[in-house]
Amino acid sequence: MGAIAAGLVACTQNKEASATQQPKDLPNANPFPIVISTWPHIVDNEVALTAIKTGDLLDGIEQGINSVENNPEDQSVGLGGRPDRTGIVTLDACIMDKEHRAGSVCYLKNIKNPISVARLVMQDTPHVILAGDGALQFALSKGFKEEELLTAKSKEEYVEWLKTAHYKPKVNAELHDTIGMLAIDDKGDISGGCSTSGLGYKMQGRVGDSPIIGAGLFVDNEIGAATATGMGELVLTTLGSFLTVEFMRQGMSPMEACKAAVMRTVEKNKNTYKEMQVGYIALDKYGRYGAYSIQPGFQYTVTFENHNEVFDADSYLD
Repeated sequence: MGAIAAGLVACTQNKEASATQQPKDLPNANPFPIVISTWPHIVDNEVALTAIKTGDLLDGIEQGINSVENNPEDQSVGLGGRPDRTGIVTLDACIMDKEHRAGSVCYLKNIKNPISVARLVMQDTPHVILAGDGALQFALSKGFKEEELLTAKSKEEYVEWLKTAHYKPKVNAELHDTIGMLAIDDKGDISGGCSTSGLGYKMQGRVGDSPIIGAGLFVDNEIGAATATGMGELVLTTLGSFLTVEFMRQGMSPMEACKAAVMRTVEKNKNTYKEMQVGYIALDKYGRYGAYSIQPGFQYTVTFENHNEVFDADSYLD
């Protein structure tokens, strides 16, 4: 507890000063449990926090992300997700726990809660990733029911898109594509999850970073965790979430680590990065958090007892 308390003393309350760590006015020296997620997900973080306090970390991650997946108004995840360019909604998700176990599904059709299927892949199979028809059959064997995921709203937008079928894979605040969630419980253990319907109007069969351990999500219970949002191809080619955790292992704060991972992408994509978005959030063993992105507009949500706030992440092109 001495190290945790020391880490919290160094935290700042100034949201405008990049919101890199926790505010000082915590209810006590130990803010755990704490939940952070990509984008404004106040209600979903609250669902996760409640589940952690009444169950465990994985219950929190699963139920918090389920809350987004079940919301047809969020067109980046689960039910109502934007389809590929053939009009089919395909979903990806992964989960990773404090024991370094992981489960993932990709190119999953007709099942609105891929994070729940990913958890069962982790718990009930000897594998990490199940894909396509195999992932669907596994989900059905576990009692999941197939349903149409393309809502009227998403279909209407798809039909409008077909008029030009113009595809420019730029991801920004208006078209983000992921819910990534990290949490630490009152014992100081960390887990995380990630779920997405991927880029709207992607090529059929495209899989991004979200279901890939080390790219869209990475958890090391000795150090911390990170998750990504934005252009999956850029995250995949740097293994950005793993890289962020490794930067924290070297002694960087969560915000510094997120920034260093973003800068790696900038350095490797000098001619294209200005047209792309990549953002990371990270949480360390002290309960400190941080975020950073290429483009401005990336937001993330931080939730713990009696505190729920959306922050604007610092960005390279701010």
